[in-house]
Amino acid sequence: MLRKMVMMRRILHVKGDVMCTMLLLVLFCLLLYARQVLVSSGWDTPAWKLEIHSSTSSSRTLLGANAAKVVQASPGLPSSPSAPQLLPCRPQAKLKPTQSKSKPTQPKSKPQVKSKGKSKSRRKNVTPTKAPGNPLPTLPPFDFESYLREKDNRKFRLLIDQPEKCHIGGAEEEEGRGKGSTTAPYMLIAVKSVAADFDKRQVVRRTWGKEGHFQNGVSIRTLFLLGVPRNRTALPLWDRLLEYESQTFRDILLWDFDDTFFNLTLKETHFLEWVNSTCPHVEFIFKGDADVYVNIENILEMLQGQKPDEDLFVGDIIFHAKPIRRRSSKYYVPEFMYGAGLYPSYAGGGGFVMSGYTARRLSSACQQVELFPIDDVFLGMCLQLIGVKPSRHQGFRTFGIPRPSAAPHLQTFDPCFYRELMVVHSLSVPQIWLMWNLLHDPKLSCHNRTNPTSGPFRWRGKVGDAEVETDYGEKQVFVTH
Repeated sequence: MLRKMVMMRRILHVKGDVMCTMLLLVLFCLLLYARQVLVSSGWDTPAWKLEIHSSTSSSRTLLGANAAKVVQASPGLPSSPSAPQLLPCRPQAKLKPTQSKSKPTQPKSKPQVKSKGKSKSRRKNVTPTKAPGNPLPTLPPFDFESYLREKDNRKFRLLIDQPEKCHIGGAEEEEGRGKGSTTAPYMLIAVKSVAADFDKRQVVRRTWGKEGHFQNGVSIRTLFLLGVPRNRTALPLWDRLLEYESQTFRDILLWDFDDTFFNLTLKETHFLEWVNSTCPHVEFIFKGDADVYVNIENILEMLQGQKPDEDLFVGDIIFHAKPIRRRSSKYYVPEFMYGAGLYPSYAGGGGFVMSGYTARRLSSACQQVELFPIDDVFLGMCLQLIGVKPSRHQGFRTFGIPRPSAAPHLQTFDPCFYRELMVVHSLSVPQIWLMWNLLHDPKLSCHNRTNPTSGPFRWRGKVGDAEVETDYGEKQVFVTH
């Protein structure tokens, strides 16, 4: 009897395990069926979805609140419920926005679009909010079609001006160069910069961009060209910082367009317009980037004998450059934007020199040429329109200095080598500071000269030598820019 009871218990345990297993299988099948029903009916769509509206960012939103005041004088910018006045601290009169620079091109009631390429680059290149659990998507390409539709919007308000920059008075005027140039500098240095790069501006101010009188008493003045930063979170209170910086150094020009790569063309046109209206008597202009080292003494020597009332445009000129058709390139330009096989000759944007006469002519020409998203090429188009052939000089190295393949052990960061150049691109702030001090060290001794300070500076080649006009090819023109 006991044995039978034990057998019955075992049988019941086995049946219980089987029944539990069967029950779990039935529940699993029910779950699969329910999921299939939900998928087919679309009920699995998330109730909450994050959407990014690409047209909400503009210089107005970057500036804050109070849109009425700024939109009224800032053409081509989207209306926004929050848009503050840039200069809340009321700096000196010369720093106040100049209404004369603002030429509205659209009525205030219309939804205004930032510059030609501004809104596009702003909309398309803004970093999307990271979705939970998903990697950040890659940035979409530049919207060239919108650029073409909006490129005629090319007038933007000057937020910070330096109207006295080109007026030399007092003792300086007595030391002026006489005859029509006592109220304007001999050379104006214009440096492209962005709001966050205070360190780069400061090293330029203290080294090669230092203002004052140089050889033969020639006067030099310096300006930094800026637009509105696209992302204010990267530099809180950027407007206040630029305001204080302008009050301290008197060398900031700030326009009300997004400071993006494809808006560098706007810096070109607005600066030339500023020269034409505020500094029309300047004799020569050097224009370049903040990450270059410049031997101003060499440039001044090159300009000896040059006439400021004649055409002059010298730099690292690129001939026979081909448009980049590779979509992954920063300098990609589709055929519908530029259909020709070659660009006109243009100067590398790291630095070039032009006469005041040429700058004034370019100011007019650039208002006639359709805006092009690559500023160096755009300026080449303007030069072509006025019939000026830019001259290439071997002292301008806007693509940097490559290490010699035949002698890889040689150091390219050599003060004696830099001493023979005019402009060298792609240097860091410490490198610019170091090179400046090395070159101005009285103990510097270069073996290729018996006396580094004796005799005038001389170049082996000539400005605009035809034999150096070589085809850079597609790779070197932009990829290594």
